[in-house]
Amino acid sequence: MTLLAGDGSDYDYSALSCTSDTSLNPPPLHEQESLKGVFYKRAQRLPPTGPYADSPPDDVDLPSCAQRLHVIINVGGLRYQFPWTTLEDFPLSRLGQLHLCNSFDEIMRVCDDYDVVRNEFFFDRSPCAFRTILTYLRAGKLRSLREMCALSFQEELLYWGVPEESLEWCCRRRLLQRLEECEELERMAEEDEEDENDSETGSSGESRLGRCMGKLRDMVEKPQSGLPGKIFACLSVLFVTITAVNLSISTMPSMREEEETGKCSQMCYNIFIVETVCVAWFSLEFTLRFIQDRSKLAFLRRPLNLIDVIAILPYYITLVVDSTSTGEKRLGSGNSYLDKVGLVLRVLRALRILYVMRLARHSLGLQTLGLTARRCTREFGLLLLFLCVAIALFSPLLYLIENEAAATREFSSIPATYWWAVITMTTVGYGDMVPRSIPGQVVALSSILSGILLMAFPVTSIFHTFSRSYVELKQEQQRLLQRKDSLSPAQPHCGSRQRAFAGEWRALSQRLF
Repeated sequence: MTLLAGDGSDYDYSALSCTSDTSLNPPPLHEQESLKGVFYKRAQRLPPTGPYADSPPDDVDLPSCAQRLHVIINVGGLRYQFPWTTLEDFPLSRLGQLHLCNSFDEIMRVCDDYDVVRNEFFFDRSPCAFRTILTYLRAGKLRSLREMCALSFQEELLYWGVPEESLEWCCRRRLLQRLEECEELERMAEEDEEDENDSETGSSGESRLGRCMGKLRDMVEKPQSGLPGKIFACLSVLFVTITAVNLSISTMPSMREEEETGKCSQMCYNIFIVETVCVAWFSLEFTLRFIQDRSKLAFLRRPLNLIDVIAILPYYITLVVDSTSTGEKRLGSGNSYLDKVGLVLRVLRALRILYVMRLARHSLGLQTLGLTARRCTREFGLLLLFLCVAIALFSPLLYLIENEAAATREFSSIPATYWWAVITMTTVGYGDMVPRSIPGQVVALSSILSGILLMAFPVTSIFHTFSRSYVELKQEQQRLLQRKDSLSPAQPHCGSRQRAFAGEWRALSQRLF
């Protein structure tokens, strides 16, 4: 089948007559009946210049009959020819409104320029973005461009009168996600600008307070802002490490014996002093973060701040419980009460391990892990569902087989077999419960293979999401750092740009947790 000349070339189709040599090898019938010209009929690409590129002749006053049936759309220098029937299918769009224009003034309100001779409408818009509109007019499918800014694409849709609901589901989800991120950045920038304006219009004392709060905010929220921020971040990581080591030493057998007997050696006292210093630092850091934050309620709702509260409070609760238990012991209370108090103390002290989660503030890898967990909640749910279904299938089957065929009964109940199924399907294999019969071993082999296959499906998607999230955060962080380096306080008229940068940095740090 001869391809249609979409570029307006003058191809002589008479050469393919019955008397020509090319008729000896005619194209297959199925190619002649194909629908490759459907898009071409609904919209054609034209050459940059028409037949009257320089100046139209005097005898040409009105459009020809063919021009009345078609309309030429010029978008940023690229010319397309549409039949009016194509534009009539989209009456609410800007191009569809051309058919309803009855005067030159109405036409100029829709487009930027109009050539009466060629019946050509000119639009001073991006030809790259119009490709998506062209596909929508041709096939009725609207997809976004990855290389195009989300805000620019939204403006193009608004200009051409195409509703966002016409976007394909995958493209619409990506567009909404990018728009939410842009709105968050704009909101942060507006807050910084309002605070800057308040500090400028206030008194000198308020201005000093505003400058102090700004420096405090840079120190606790932006480690890359300067030397104080880097020192603050290093101290935070150092105290988290000391807390983890101190917690590990406190669980040594000798320390546990002293705890059970109620004695306290010099080592126990030193551990308490180190813990007190670390908790004092964490309390100071939490207080500084709370003071510098503009929205106190939103600050308390963030997961990392809630973890800080849960990790800090046990120390103070332990002090209160210790003093209370000492007083009760002097009054001659029973051992049951002391045992309960000791259990509470051990549980509260174990919560100190949550300090490790504070490393997420300074580690891009942990931030990526948290962002991946937020984005892959559906995949994690599918993984859990697959495991639950497989466990519920293999556990009763193996229990019945082993109780009937095996000489020794290692599986006491179906709930106990659930543990075996979890360990087997995750390919851990502790070996505490092993099927002895041949049918039981066949079931075990089936559960192992099923576990490998079921876990491979969602894990692949989770891995790709993790890689994409890491690259995205890395690029965004580098972009913000490069933008920070390009902004200098000595440059004139850069205050708004610096405030915008501060808003973007805060949005990046607060968007994860």
